[in-house]
Amino acid sequence: MNKQILDPLALVAQRYAVAMTPAMERLIDTGDPQDPIARQFTPDARELDAAPGESADPIDDGRFSPVAGVVHRYGDRCLLKVTHVCPVYCRFCFRREMVGPGKAAPITNDRLDAAFAYIESHPELWEVILTGGDPFVLSARRAREITQRLAAIPHVQVIRWHTRMPVVDPGRVTPEFVDALKCDKAVWVALHANHPREITPEARAAIARLVDAGIPMVSQTVLLKGVNDDAETLEALMRALVAARVKPYYLHQGDMAPGTGHFRTTIAEGRAITEALRARASGLCQPAYVLDDPDAPAKQLLNGVRD
Repeated sequence: MNKQILDPLALVAQRYAVAMTPAMERLIDTGDPQDPIARQFTPDARELDAAPGESADPIDDGRFSPVAGVVHRYGDRCLLKVTHVCPVYCRFCFRREMVGPGKAAPITNDRLDAAFAYIESHPELWEVILTGGDPFVLSARRAREITQRLAAIPHVQVIRWHTRMPVVDPGRVTPEFVDALKCDKAVWVALHANHPREITPEARAAIARLVDAGIPMVSQTVLLKGVNDDAETLEALMRALVAARVKPYYLHQGDMAPGTGHFRTTIAEGRAITEALRARASGLCQPAYVLDDPDAPAKQLLNGVRD
């Protein structure tokens, strides 16, 4: 490969974090230049192309962050960012300017203390969503500490963990880690998965460790051009998730993160795909097709969801 080709990719790697787990590498069909797994994790020179309307903070996390690590956008729930690190770095990530080594200030104990103090002082917060980064990179000890601290706040009734780990590195979802998530509050796990090939036997086993421990699971999927932007692929993914005991929850319209235009479909295309999905699969397989709008009181529903 010559220098002219290498330089743009080196620039991408300088700007945005790059990592892929062995589990994902094994799924790539090296004979397919359009492989949907490789497309999600392999740097692309088009990531250097900024389009009008793209932003380093496309859903305006900063505007709704009263203290470091907390995003309180909607009344009864908030995000708690407990890490800036992920096991893989998706090339379409809407927090791509914030995640990865050296991207943000470390989440120190003092910062966490301030975040917990904010949650404790806001009795309207019924649900806390743990995110980052991917919070499943934490040690079992650290995950238990955070879980127990949230569980001790009387008005917090639901603790939700957002993660890619059960599909991208299923061996990390150990019985010890699963046990660390359990408490006397309702604990949910939201799994990010975008293609049916991600639901491997190992992923199903990791999911089973969570569900069999009494932790219900939902899924989040990003609608991605060249990965899952057809009804057949989405049908296969949603059926695989439901069969693994994960309820499809959200199908996200791509956010306006910098250098991600080659992944975004139009909303009209997304609506046509979700209408086709309704005609093909059970109501259990129907996620809500949504758009994050920082000026709206909730995610914007782009389709109706019915049985």
